[in-house]
Amino acid sequence: MTMTWQPAAVLTRLLIATVLVCLTPMAAQAAGADDEEERLFTFKDRRITESSGLALSPGHEGVYYTHNDSSAAPEFFAVGEDGRTRARFTVRGAQARDWEAMAASTDPETGRGVLWFADIGDNLDGAWPDVSVYRVMEPAVLKDAVVPATRFRFRYEDGGRNAEGIMVNPRTGRLYVVSKEFSGGVYAAPRRLRADRPNVLRRVASAPLMATDAAYAPDGNSYVVRTYFSATIFDTEGERITQVSMPQLEQAESIAFTRDGKGLLTGTEGPSSPVYRVPVPERALPEPSASAPAPVETQPAQAAAEAPVQRASLSIGGVLTWVAAAMGAIGVIVFLARRTR
Repeated sequence: MTMTWQPAAVLTRLLIATVLVCLTPMAAQAAGADDEEERLFTFKDRRITESSGLALSPGHEGVYYTHNDSSAAPEFFAVGEDGRTRARFTVRGAQARDWEAMAASTDPETGRGVLWFADIGDNLDGAWPDVSVYRVMEPAVLKDAVVPATRFRFRYEDGGRNAEGIMVNPRTGRLYVVSKEFSGGVYAAPRRLRADRPNVLRRVASAPLMATDAAYAPDGNSYVVRTYFSATIFDTEGERITQVSMPQLEQAESIAFTRDGKGLLTGTEGPSSPVYRVPVPERALPEPSASAPAPVETQPAQAAAEAPVQRASLSIGGVLTWVAAAMGAIGVIVFLARRTR
């Protein structure tokens, strides 16, 4: 593939990204979301250097799964509530070109947990002809082992793109990929996945700017999309329910729901990285019911009207901090622009 260096276009994108990135945390703070986060644990395993995906174990109480980012081996870790690794699993026959996300679900026929690992990163925005997601049955015993996987290949109906989020609807078992772009999207996989040929991903909803992960709520009635600075909860029609402020992390990469759907788990890349629990705002909590609803094939639709956002005052110090960050980033861009004339 031949690529042409276009300084003006690149610098324009950098400028737009700078402004939006600097304004995003201010918008999250203005949303007045609950910021009573709780630090659950820190990954203690030195092999976990770039925790990029996070999922709660369907079959083992108090166990979390994670994996490293690109340039790592096709492996994942089972971690206890104390942050210590319980087991490391190698995925047989898999590649780890750019693992960016994972999800967990339950097989409706066997009741066993299912783990999904998404090799969907593409920093060249469409350089790969297809991307892959590996389906692994959750190990019954937490002991170092090699596990088999089924590989599913995917292609986007509207051309290749970078993505860092996947999620599985617990009511239908349907897989979704969330792209990481200025104008991102939620892409639905076919109801039945084929392992013998690429599956087509079709855009069904819009996604927030530069999404880094996504997850469905345990009841299947909502889903969350994570960005570097905040998270947004949507209903199954793709309409925003609420925005949730997130802990300040070095490079926020992962998100998942707690088992009861009342909290969000979020992590970041880097050695000895922490995992936080953030409460779900009241208006996005699952509704209590006597019995679980019958499975219905629902999927996000194109987002329409947004829910009202509660306003909150910003401190002068907070505003000045983000203005200073924006000015610094713009200064770097101006310097680069002069160098590339």
